[in-house]
Parts: sequence; structure tokens; C-alpha cells
Amino acid sequence: MKISKEEVLHVAKLARLKLSDSEAEALSADMESIIGFANKLNELDTEGVVPTAHAIPMSNAFREDVVKPSYDRDAMLANAPSAEDGGYTVPKVVE
Repeated sequence: MKISKEEVLHVAKLARLKLSDSEAEALSADMESIIGFANKLNELDTEGVVPTAHAIPMSNAFREDVVKPSYDRDAMLANAPSAEDGGYTVPKVVE
């Protein structure tokens, strides 16, 4: 698929990029090769391939959630310089 310099400049404008003429010409060739590669991938037979398949076996690395006792709130708030209504109070930083 042929990508014109005008199309490259239009995409650059949408991305708020300023390109010189030489950069636009170079990117035109780059975009053509990228689209050509994507078209080449479209030729592959993917029938029966699971969309999320991996080349190597993958397993979930997460552990099961286990409920554990937490720290006592009153004991934690006792260390705070300032506490109110069961939470820490901090100075206002945004006006």
C-alpha cells in the first residue's frame, strides 16, 4: 500500500508533530513497510489458534487470597501526630 507524504503529514498533524519534508519522506517509506508486514501477517492461517495462545506454556502466578488479621486501628492511630474519626488527618496541600 502506497503511503503519500501528504498522508504522513496528516497523521503527524493529528499527533501534533512537526516534520520536515525529508522526515515525511522517510516516514512514508517506514509506514509502507509496516503496513506491508501487517498485510503479510494477515496471510497466515490462524484457524484453530486460540487468540490468547502463547509460544510457551503460561500459568497464573497469583496466589490465593488468604484472610489474615490486621493491625489494630487504635494502636496505629496512637502513633499519628493527628487523627480524627478513625483516620489520619493531614495538612491541606491544595488550595
